[in-house]
Amino acid sequence: MARVKNGAVTKARHKKVLKQAKGYFGSKHRLYKTAKEQLMHSGQYAFRDRKQKKRDFRKLWITRINAACRQNDISYSRFIEGLTKAGVEVNRKMLSEIAINDPKMFSEFVKVAKDGKAGKITKASEVIGHEVTISTTAQKKATPKKVEKEEPKKESKSKEETVDYSKMTVAELKEVAAKKKISVTGLKKADIVAALTK
Repeated sequence: MARVKNGAVTKARHKKVLKQAKGYFGSKHRLYKTAKEQLMHSGQYAFRDRKQKKRDFRKLWITRINAACRQNDISYSRFIEGLTKAGVEVNRKMLSEIAINDPKMFSEFVKVAKDGKAGKITKASEVIGHEVTISTTAQKKATPKKVEKEEPKKESKSKEETVDYSKMTVAELKEVAAKKKISVTGLKKADIVAALTK
């Protein structure tokens, strides 16, 4: 039986590990065994810290927001509570950026939070670009939203009326017929289209 030599494969595996360990201190980038150990540990640290990084950034954002809140005579917890009650949905990352780059706008957010906490605002405030529009009553904001919701329904009805059935597949046509409660069993595509367009 022939002797099997796997030196080339072993050498390639060692080179691969040592290449990944480049820059490590001392024998950790020179010797295969220690390099392999260190790579395993490094992978575990990287996995752990990818999760930890998200927590660290959230802590940083909260610290920045809190500092800006204190300048506006409100605590962080009261500020977030007020925004929640007002229905304002801005994440902490954006709030921290606003606190750093645009203190005037942040003070507008503080006013919204104070009004929300006091119960003056119950609906979400509209945040448009760098302007925060604040309304003292929920009714002013509720009426335009209702109009906006009704308009798309009218459009969808007009779309249904102007649907080109000839471009649809037989399966899609059968689904539409089932919704309209039209029996199309055993009919060809042209007959189904004719039945739907009546």
